[in-house]
Amino acid sequence: MFSKNQCLILWIPIILFGLTGGTFSPAQASSPSLTLAVIPVIDTLPMFVAQAEGLYAKRGVEVKLLPVASAPERDQLLQAGQADGTLNEILSVMFFNRQKIRMQAVRYGLMASKGAGHFFLLTAPSSGIAKVQDLKGVEIGIAPGTIIEYIGDRLLSAHGLRPQEIRYAAVPKIPDRMALLTSGKLKAAILPDPLAGLAVQQGAKILLDDQAHPQWGASVISFLKETIDRKPMAVKAFLAAVEDAVALINAFPARYKNLLAEKKIVPAPLIGNYVIPPFPGRGVTSEEEWKEVSEWAVKKGLLSAPVSYAESVNPKLWP
Repeated sequence: MFSKNQCLILWIPIILFGLTGGTFSPAQASSPSLTLAVIPVIDTLPMFVAQAEGLYAKRGVEVKLLPVASAPERDQLLQAGQADGTLNEILSVMFFNRQKIRMQAVRYGLMASKGAGHFFLLTAPSSGIAKVQDLKGVEIGIAPGTIIEYIGDRLLSAHGLRPQEIRYAAVPKIPDRMALLTSGKLKAAILPDPLAGLAVQQGAKILLDDQAHPQWGASVISFLKETIDRKPMAVKAFLAAVEDAVALINAFPARYKNLLAEKKIVPAPLIGNYVIPPFPGRGVTSEEEWKEVSEWAVKKGLLSAPVSYAESVNPKLWP
């Protein structure tokens, strides 16, 4: 025999069943969740806007944005399975997939557009360099084996320099590269937006940028394939929220300047004058773009063989 209290407890699930119109389970009480490792760069602004505007909750997904200081730290978290996704470049996706397919790019993050470069080749304040031909044999600060080196090769060759005329200095950390440039210890360096703007504020000059070739430096949002296989609806919901955020940023960019400072996306001295660039709508790396980077990486000895485009790029999750 049951007591009155025991009967009441037994009836609660039945009442809930009737109210929800289906079988009640603990999983229904919470949204699917995703964790993304994010470096504080302008490319990640839509992720933070989606969080600030409650767009993830609106789309039915819980998203944790895990700040990381560098690409190696980001990649360690992904390798360890402590993050589901991130913002990176297709070269990083290739490196992850060199032995087996572990990651898929699902959307562009940010790329250059008219009036808004993404990567810049800058010269030191007193370098005496006025044109690309002046860079023959001059050491240019880069992060070797990264998208920065790829951008350097493509920009310089497009402006007439031959491979044997290009020289690089390995300075992996962006703040170190900028400091060496602005102090004149490096005559030239390649920097991303917005730190390139800070270097200009300190006297550096822009010699080249990627506005005419936006695909060269495009970042991508990527997820571990295991996450995509286990949580496809969560990834779709995330991308839908990012799409909503991109529309808001492009329509009302000034509204999100406070986020730039709060999330340390843009250096404090630049906040007042910084113009948020337009973000691309849904889309992802084309097979031709992938092939160009892949061929470059193999030629450089960074990859022993090309990595499959069809298995590494997934355009099927867009809203």
